[in-house]
Amino acid sequence: MIISTGVDLAEVDRIQAAIENPKTGRRFRDRVFTAGEIAYCEKKRRGKYESYAGRFAAKEAVMKALGRGWGSKVCWLDIEVARARSGKPDILLHDKTAQLAAALGIRRWALSITHTKQHGLAYVIAQDDG
Repeated sequence: MIISTGVDLAEVDRIQAAIENPKTGRRFRDRVFTAGEIAYCEKKRRGKYESYAGRFAAKEAVMKALGRGWGSKVCWLDIEVARARSGKPDILLHDKTAQLAAALGIRRWALSITHTKQHGLAYVIAQDDG
């Protein structure tokens, strides 16, 4: 059964500017994206920033589905976009964010990500075991 949904749209130029900022870019990237997400995006020759934007949008969509913004119970690095062997994107939750989702009865996530040169869009469905 569906418990909640979330959707978010991220501007590729905005994410690229944040990552490439000489003063704060590395700190932003390391605060928002996991090592696995960074490795995935950085290995792309074309579409690197589109991939970052899609993952950023996915994290925001998860926060919306959880009914919380970034804060004490939801951390950027506790929300990870991983790839299944099939290539399908998947949501992995860690630590406090995983505990919050469990308390809300969320057991599974469905994730769809798409992007253009200008935008990354993500849609999530939070589900229970039913």
